[in-house]
Amino acid sequence: MVAGVLAALVVAASTVLCGAGTSGAREASGARGVSGARGVFGVGPAGPDVKGRDAVDSFWVDPRSRAALQAAEWRLTGRTADALLMDRIATRPQAEWLNGPASRAVVRARTTAAARQGRTAVLVAYYIPHRDCGSYSQGGARNAAGYRKWVDEFAAGLGDRDAYVIVEPDAVAQTVAGCASVVAEERYALLAYAVDRLKRQPGTRVYLDAGNSAWLPDTSRLVEPLTQSGIARADGFALNVSNFQRDAASSAYGNQLSAALGGKHFVIDTSRNGNGPYTGTDSWCNPPGRALGTPPTTATGAPLIDAYLWIKRPGESDGTCRGGPTAGQWWPSYALELARNSRG
Repeated sequence: MVAGVLAALVVAASTVLCGAGTSGAREASGARGVSGARGVFGVGPAGPDVKGRDAVDSFWVDPRSRAALQAAEWRLTGRTADALLMDRIATRPQAEWLNGPASRAVVRARTTAAARQGRTAVLVAYYIPHRDCGSYSQGGARNAAGYRKWVDEFAAGLGDRDAYVIVEPDAVAQTVAGCASVVAEERYALLAYAVDRLKRQPGTRVYLDAGNSAWLPDTSRLVEPLTQSGIARADGFALNVSNFQRDAASSAYGNQLSAALGGKHFVIDTSRNGNGPYTGTDSWCNPPGRALGTPPTTATGAPLIDAYLWIKRPGESDGTCRGGPTAGQWWPSYALELARNSRG
């Protein structure tokens, strides 16, 4: 009985989040190509359209995200106030991380669902060999050949549907900072392969991850590694993924790096940076007192910043630090803290 009621609540939530329909959602959500448009998810005009058309679109919201399911469960059990706070996460577009051996089916499902709503999926390719240098998010493909095959499957899943793809968070910066298990030349070649293969899909914008402003303050250290990794063929680079640096710091850092890369554009992860970085130990791993940041939007007001995105999914653990579950697992109490500390 409880399961049935919960399922009904999820269906209702799905209707609220995505029920505007195809053309209705495009109008209501705000969009690139429509001057001054704003919508319930804060999406506004973007840069050059990925298909060269004067189209209206926005980022897709998963109606069955962990946050949406959590809000539905809490409504069912009478935690109405907490459910309303959780809606601050559930009603915002967030990236889908592809970090397991099968990629095509999930990519196809997410981009198809987005396309039916006239929206754009945000995806993260996260399967590079020696991922996270053996730390909390270790894993990835067994070898270079396996990774190239995985990228091919990912690209096939995209088809011609619109998507923003963030390529391999930490992969470049971690190599530059020093990772004994990685052969730099091989890693950069694999990243370049991923960029080139994904860019063959006509609706795909590709952003190669470049760390964050506090990790490698000297941007000159990133220029050659990013160049070897195919940044010239990408739409740009991504900053602050899963981190907490303020928008102003990321913007200044991105502008400096862009100048060294011939004017490349970039996107910023704003999912958890509402209170800026934590100043204690292990500041990157489930730090307390953080808050949701700027809602996802392409209306950034900055010519080089293509979008603010929620790439890290708020409420998913960074790892087994501070009592958290394993990396990527849903942690309701942490999600609630992020939402409660946010400015709405």
